[in-house]
Amino acid sequence: MATRIRLQRHGRKGYAFYHIVVADSRAPRDGRFVEKIGTYNPNTNPSTVNLNFDRALYWVMVGAQPSDTARSILSKEGVYMKKHLLGGVKKGAFGEAEAEAKFNAWKNDRQKGLDNLKKALADKAKAAASQRLEAERKFNEEKAKAIAEKKAALAAAAAEAAASAEAEAAPAEGVAEAPAAE
Repeated sequence: MATRIRLQRHGRKGYAFYHIVVADSRAPRDGRFVEKIGTYNPNTNPSTVNLNFDRALYWVMVGAQPSDTARSILSKEGVYMKKHLLGGVKKGAFGEAEAEAKFNAWKNDRQKGLDNLKKALADKAKAAASQRLEAERKFNEEKAKAIAEKKAALAAAAAEAAASAEAEAAPAEGVAEAPAAE
């Protein structure tokens, strides 16, 4: 039986979630499978992969052929690196302890890269939030300034109207008093 490691789609429309499965090569994409070896969620940033490393390595070592995406995922998780190192141990190029040390160094380096990526994304989001806050603050200051100018203009117009009404009332009273004085 020819086996393949591939993704099996789950999740709702527009929000896919995949199971990484080992299946017969003749089985349909979402059909029968031999073993589920992990999950893949491309909706997060960076993508989330939960993989049973030992079982994935076993299936790769016995000849299961991964799909392109599954190969990429397995490669990023280090399954192919481990297979390569185990091949070197079989050929006698180096010992098993040295292979394990190389793999752990690679894994630590990869984890540092992921941590740096997550930190950079968090810093970028924080900077964008502070920039939006500053833009909102500037907009609110301009809006408050415009409102204050408008209120000052309305107050000046009201004061001018009151002064003109008082000026009109004062001569009318003066005219009324003048004929009464005669």
